[in-house]
Amino acid sequence: MSEKLGNILEIFSAPIGFKGSVRPKVEKLQFIEGHGIKDDKFAGKNLERAVMVVGTKAYEIAQSNGIQMEYGTLGENILFDFDPHELKIGSILKIGDVKLQITENCTVCSHLSVIKKDLPFLIKEHRGVYCKIVQGGEIDKSSSPSLQ
Repeated sequence: MSEKLGNILEIFSAPIGFKGSVRPKVEKLQFIEGHGIKDDKFAGKNLERAVMVVGTKAYEIAQSNGIQMEYGTLGENILFDFDPHELKIGSILKIGDVKLQITENCTVCSHLSVIKKDLPFLIKEHRGVYCKIVQGGEIDKSSSPSLQ
């Protein structure tokens, strides 16, 4: 049995060769078990960190501190309307046919300090979580995330 968690607001991928600071929005993501996200520049590098999911809470914290950021700035692949930090490490997210296992909380990234010096520390408890792909498949924004 699964417990519905919320909604996907946007999905993103950094194509091979991408050098910008805001990941581009995409229509769909293809997850490949043992590899990563199809055509993403980070695919095949660290399978425990193949997917990054973020909740709007990180953006809300930034905004409440006077920092305006476009969605995709935190490097996420999936942006949820709930905080994935409320889930335990090891939890399985089911999105359509895709299954992602939360492996760790995102680390504080110094590149975010380019936006504002204290940004990494303001959002460190809500930046996002890394996931590995347990079962591949394809998702789009209409796919519903649930906890398995």
